[in-house]
Amino acid sequence: MTSDLGGDDFRRTLHSLRVWDVPLPSFDPEAAPAEPLELFRDWFTHAARAGQPEPHTMSLATVDADGRPDVRTLMLHDADARGWHFASHATSAKGRQLAGRPEAALGFYWPAVGRQIRIRGRVTACGARESREDLAVRSRGALAAALTGRQSEVLGSLTELAEASAAAWARAGADPEAAAPTWTRYVLDAAEVEFFQGDAARRHTRLHYRRDPAGAWTRTLLWP
Repeated sequence: MTSDLGGDDFRRTLHSLRVWDVPLPSFDPEAAPAEPLELFRDWFTHAARAGQPEPHTMSLATVDADGRPDVRTLMLHDADARGWHFASHATSAKGRQLAGRPEAALGFYWPAVGRQIRIRGRVTACGARESREDLAVRSRGALAAALTGRQSEVLGSLTELAEASAAAWARAGADPEAAAPTWTRYVLDAAEVEFFQGDAARRHTRLHYRRDPAGAWTRTLLWP
């Protein structure tokens, strides 16, 4: 008989965990703005000031050519009237999936304040100039990672990665404006945005925004 001691330890740990053992902010959906961008920016700034680590990290969900969902974590680069911005290599798995089906979902979770935000919409790839500018304002490490390239390809060994990364770091240091041709900035133009405020008594508040074909936003409360 196979021992499940590791599984027992896992389940004890899992079941011992609690959520939101801190005071949570209030949220009055009646006072929410007419459009979601302003509320997103307000919640984002509040989460950062409340000590939420890396509030700019988010989950990006896409669909591949066979209709299978895929998800990964990456960084938000901006949120403006055009939409929510992020970047990657066009040749990466996410880049290929977005080229084949340019719709995606984003997810933010900020446990320090018991809040999450879900966003769905159509994704557009920005042009070469804007994609270059995206890298120009970021760190040397970000440029080095972009120059390393080959994202999502099969890696032969960690040594191969170390050598390619070292060369990319050297190039990024010598030429801060070095081009990474496949690096692409993307913008998700939201059609739906949901704001979730957790509650210790499980009376969570969910406010859902939906944009109609004319561009107007409607707001709806959802059961938790």
